[in-house]
Amino acid sequence: KHHSSNLRLFQRPPFFFMSSETKQILTTDGIPLEVSLKKAERKNKIKAFLLVAPLLLFLIITYVFPIGEMFTRSVDDKMITNMLPKTFKEMETWDGKELPSEEVFAAFYKDFKVLVEKQEQGKLGQRLNKEKNGFNSITKKLLRQIKRNKIDENQSIKEQIMKIHKRWRNVEYWQAIKRTAPPYTIAKYLKGMDMYIDADGGITQVDEDRRIHRILWLRTLEIALLVTIFCFLMGYPIAHLLATLPMKYSNLLMICVLLPFWTSLLVRTASWMILLQQQGLVNDFFVLIGLVADNNRPEMMYNKVGTYVAMTQILLPFMVLPLYSVMKTISPSLMRAGKSLGGTPFVAFWKVYFPLTIPGIGAGCLLVFILAIGYYITPALVGGASGTLISNQIAYHMKTTLDWSFASAMGLMLLSGVLVIYWIYNKLVGVDNIKLG
Repeated sequence: KHHSSNLRLFQRPPFFFMSSETKQILTTDGIPLEVSLKKAERKNKIKAFLLVAPLLLFLIITYVFPIGEMFTRSVDDKMITNMLPKTFKEMETWDGKELPSEEVFAAFYKDFKVLVEKQEQGKLGQRLNKEKNGFNSITKKLLRQIKRNKIDENQSIKEQIMKIHKRWRNVEYWQAIKRTAPPYTIAKYLKGMDMYIDADGGITQVDEDRRIHRILWLRTLEIALLVTIFCFLMGYPIAHLLATLPMKYSNLLMICVLLPFWTSLLVRTASWMILLQQQGLVNDFFVLIGLVADNNRPEMMYNKVGTYVAMTQILLPFMVLPLYSVMKTISPSLMRAGKSLGGTPFVAFWKVYFPLTIPGIGAGCLLVFILAIGYYITPALVGGASGTLISNQIAYHMKTTLDWSFASAMGLMLLSGVLVIYWIYNKLVGVDNIKLG
């Protein structure tokens, strides 16, 4: 019986064998082993791709498409090109230095009349008004003249339009129309840096009293950096205390750290508005301890002070949690070893403990900075005019002026700035050194 089982075992065909003709290793199906392995590897890759396909599709729909739409909207200027096709065709031979010819005026009148019939002249006036103030009013006057049939097409269109309003005799308004001729433009990005394209096609800075966006960019970076520093200075000792206390106490304190996450951001911001106002609890406490006089209470609302205080308190947990998760993995015996080798507690902390927490510091600082640079609810409520950030300007153009192309351009500039900062951080510190525990 044992002999027969061994015989059957030797009679089974092997999984692969050597072909005598081609000198290749073949499988039992007669397929070369190399081809079979490649086919199996291809199947594994397809299975792996199908597993991550839903996540990839989600990222494309929620991240790639919106950013692509923002970029397209920020450079798209085809609306005026489609509204004034005859005007731009006649403007091709216009040098832009003096008033355009009769042909340009006549072409503009024909294009505008078509828009009146479609009831789209309002969009033209609003768009041109963003290029140069005053366009909205003069297009409305031209609309009234057309509806009253006051313009005689058999006479000079140029003379009749210039009589409607004196601004039609100003060459700068026609230059503004010509600047909108290209279907794609970087004018919105230049506007975000307080620059514009002049009549000669060059890039020029706006007047000094109108340079507001550069101030907002610098203020945004300043507030985000200082809030990150404040969170680090306050969060490091808190995280160290949580990591070194016994578990029953550290868990209780961790609940206190996580408690703000269970409260609405709007409620927390409104609470700071109550606390920081001149008749609020903070000022009452300062008066009670004699730090300030009752008639000289400091203003901590609607300025940078309120922005710093509220944003630091709101973003502090995002600094504490990465630091705590890294500090918890550091063995307490390392500090004892440093002290046993002759180092003072400060030297042992600075030479041994602090370098081990750098990955947590990097993760916490980067997380807080990125969140702070895009904040707009808290600065809008407690910041006032001096605490407004670039994100508030983006929200303003999205909801009030409805200049979505400009808001998209500033949004992409903000995103690009964050990516540049991330790249610099990677070069100086290294993303590999970031750890969340």
